[in-house]
Amino acid sequence: MKILISNTTDKPLYQQIEEQIKDAIFKGELKEGDALPSIRGFANDLKVSVLTIRRVYDELEAEGFVTSQVGIGTFISAGNLELLRDSKRRLVEQKMQDMIMSAKTLEISKQELMDMMDILYDEE
Repeated sequence: MKILISNTTDKPLYQQIEEQIKDAIFKGELKEGDALPSIRGFANDLKVSVLTIRRVYDELEAEGFVTSQVGIGTFISAGNLELLRDSKRRLVEQKMQDMIMSAKTLEISKQELMDMMDILYDEE
């Protein structure tokens, strides 16, 4: 798993890391049962504080994306698949909202937008 940290964004480090882990789960790069790196090892790899990684893991666990087992590690959890599906839907809805706002600004009709969506969706 490749995590890229930007020093030019206003987002806190923990949030950047958390979002990239969630994205990897959404894309299927991380699957149920996969182990996340140890807190200390991950912190060393990313050159961040262990407290930052602890916060990431705690938030992911609170949201149901991972489970932690003391002395064993932190693992991707698919126990809440509906949460994952809902999160994916929310991500798509946000992108669609941006698309709709752009279309309205450019005076593209709903029908034109739907036609474009049909063509693009069927391409893959």
